[in-house]
Amino acid sequence: MSDEVILTCAVSGGHNNQAKHPNYPITPEHIASDCIEVAKAGAAIVHIHVRDPETGMRSGDPALFREVVERIRDSGSDVLINLTTSEGARFTPGEDDAAVGGPGTTLVQPLERLHHVEELRPDICTLDVGTFNFGETIFVNTPSHLRIMAQRIRELGVKPEIEVFEPGHIMFAHKLIEEGFIDGPPMFQLCLGIPHASPATPEILSVMKGLLPQDTNWSAFGISRMEFAIVAMAASQGGNCRVGLEDNLYLDKGEFASNRQLVERAVRIIRELGREPAAPQQAAERLGIKR
Repeated sequence: MSDEVILTCAVSGGHNNQAKHPNYPITPEHIASDCIEVAKAGAAIVHIHVRDPETGMRSGDPALFREVVERIRDSGSDVLINLTTSEGARFTPGEDDAAVGGPGTTLVQPLERLHHVEELRPDICTLDVGTFNFGETIFVNTPSHLRIMAQRIRELGVKPEIEVFEPGHIMFAHKLIEEGFIDGPPMFQLCLGIPHASPATPEILSVMKGLLPQDTNWSAFGISRMEFAIVAMAASQGGNCRVGLEDNLYLDKGEFASNRQLVERAVRIIRELGREPAAPQQAAERLGIKR
């Protein structure tokens, strides 16, 4: 077990959290500023979604990703940049014709989900390796689409963060690795507590950890009130951790958090367990990322 914990901050997600938090990062300037601040507080990686500044809703607009990434890079921060590829994966069956997407559908061809990755070449991008019920929509990631995306991500020299929401997703990730679509050492994120997917419990964390390939760099997060509990569980079992306003809005009951405050508390927990947060360059070396 490494003494250093690779800490990720997911600064802004794809949910409608902006309606629930008085200072949720929406504009590219605010998102980038939070990324720079959490890096100073101990995060080695920032996981980034973007939002339409006019509506606050999630967006896949490459221009918004570009502005965020350029602001981070221009600041001189060496934080590792991890861009989501989840936009364009949601499907809601239409009321009159279930084969036609209804409200909330964003489904596009797989390579369209990588336009911003093609242009910006981040250190890391996500690869969600399973289809499942995500709230009231279907999060669609078919085997054929995933092979296309994994192959292109590999060609671009970007490290895929394999996001898994259920134990079965890990088994398909094994197949992608065996087929040569993902170079080692693989990087996994165990996503726990998402409605209608795996709950954030010690038992599920243990099961999913046990299914991972050998020599895996793995991380875990829990949403809402389970965020810090999963930080402690993952860090104490040799894993890495993730926090951020994508996953949890509160520092304590009734007290809204900032991304920096969430990172600072995670760092405190990690140190109380006898480990240290990894610096970005340490994280890059562990993950096999060439910068």
